[in-house]
Amino acid sequence: MNKVTVTFENGTSAEYPAGTVVGSLIKQHAPPSNFPYIVALVNNEVSSLSYPLSANSAVKFLAIADPHGWRTYRQSLCFLLAKAIRDVYPDAVLSIEHSFGLGLYCSFHKNAKSPEGITAEQLSKIEKKMRDLVEKDVEIERQKVSFMDAVRQFEQAGQKDRLNLLKYRNPPRIVIHSCEGFSDLAHGPLVPRTGVLSLFKLIHYKPGFVLHLFDRSDPLKIPPFEDQPHLFQIFQEHKQWGRALGVNTVGRLNEIIAGNEIEDFILTSEGLHEKKVSKIADTISGGSKKIKLVLIAGPSSSGKTTFAKRLTTHLKVNGLRPVTISVDSYFVGHDKNPRDEEGKLDYEHIEAVDIDLFNKDLLALVEGRQIELPVFNFEEKRREYRGEKLKIAEDQIIIIEGIHGLNPRLTHMIPAENKFKIYVSALTQLNLDSNNRISTTDNRLMRRMVRDNKFRGHSALETLQLWPSVRRGEKAWIFPFQREADATFNSALDYELAVLKPLVEPLLMEVKPSNVEYAESRRLSEFLVNFLAASDRVVPRNSILREYIGGSCFKY
Repeated sequence: MNKVTVTFENGTSAEYPAGTVVGSLIKQHAPPSNFPYIVALVNNEVSSLSYPLSANSAVKFLAIADPHGWRTYRQSLCFLLAKAIRDVYPDAVLSIEHSFGLGLYCSFHKNAKSPEGITAEQLSKIEKKMRDLVEKDVEIERQKVSFMDAVRQFEQAGQKDRLNLLKYRNPPRIVIHSCEGFSDLAHGPLVPRTGVLSLFKLIHYKPGFVLHLFDRSDPLKIPPFEDQPHLFQIFQEHKQWGRALGVNTVGRLNEIIAGNEIEDFILTSEGLHEKKVSKIADTISGGSKKIKLVLIAGPSSSGKTTFAKRLTTHLKVNGLRPVTISVDSYFVGHDKNPRDEEGKLDYEHIEAVDIDLFNKDLLALVEGRQIELPVFNFEEKRREYRGEKLKIAEDQIIIIEGIHGLNPRLTHMIPAENKFKIYVSALTQLNLDSNNRISTTDNRLMRRMVRDNKFRGHSALETLQLWPSVRRGEKAWIFPFQREADATFNSALDYELAVLKPLVEPLLMEVKPSNVEYAESRRLSEFLVNFLAASDRVVPRNSILREYIGGSCFKY
């Protein structure tokens, strides 16, 4: 019998028969953990614990506190939810639509013809079924089946959204997950059994409900639910637009691309953006004349910069003369800059900005006084003055774009009546299928990957290495202040992943199995397989997407 050598996290190695299931090695070789191991890294690829080892492998077991483990847990819960609904309400239509705080918002239709809505009684029955399945500790089996067998299975189950995903794919074998007669396409590994999936809560949130989870930094408890009505409204609005056009899944987008209808869809998507920017500009210019400061914030690669430039154009159309001030000009410099837990300079910390000077200058401008603008010399790492003066006239308005724009501390000396705050993010409404959503974070990551490579000379590996730090900064300095916004702008374009696909895929191929980031690279590569590629030829030059792929009419 062939043998494979397995090297574990602690550096020890041992030989096993080829085909040994990786999960069977946990008891002897996994380090102690407060949480169950639910997935493994095999040669830096995230793999199910039922994965058979067929080659020499480096193995690391992951629990729910690990990012890959947490994602596997969440995906497994979505599978469990879909299974429970199929068991309790066989004619119901579930859609897991978007992130909502720590959880996911889900829509429910009693049948294909009924309106969206779920009662407390229905939700209670679904949660009870999920708990019953957890208690029974049922196996979730990973299977490779022939393409035709998969098609036949989904046809018999009436799962048209899965069939649409397979319509433009033709691999000889398809990986599916099955549990007591319920099957789903595999979009990454799941836990091997339902028994570990006890940490969740279903919360009624009209017209649907929220699958509420834990924070992976504290996975022993379910924290209280925090409502985010403004973000929910953005998603609902964008969803209604997608439904009006009949495009809310990747399968439908692929049909549009294959039917040579993508140009019209791109222009319609961009038209929606134009309408939204215009509406926000009208709100600002038609509101109180006391508004002198427009603050724009949002997470990385959400399109803040292009949005600010397009907003400037619309404000000019409305008779205003916007001026832009860069927060970077008010950096404190390296000597005073805060450091992170590892002792590295933390440029995303709000104390990296000279808040007192920034407020004094803004207050002077709002009151009609003249100031001398500083310039930060990035080569010498210090702030200096070069004689640039600024005074705001009656028809002028100041635009400030940056990650701290919604943080009250940044402009604490400026009266609220003088400020208008805008939150920008990329919140896609597209789903892969009914219970497999598209992560808005993945959308932004791929935008950034293309931009970093094209304009900054960074490889995909470098972007992936930096991304966890970027995400920590967002969590600390951006997301807590979303509620401060007076207006929100959704920068997602439902066609963009099809345009990004041919640009991202070659970059991901450069990340090798020897890199820890290979797991993330493989996940994104497998995700992009679901999309047909679309040309960027008809993407308008003022599109937010142009900030990342190039060819913009704006200067950055």
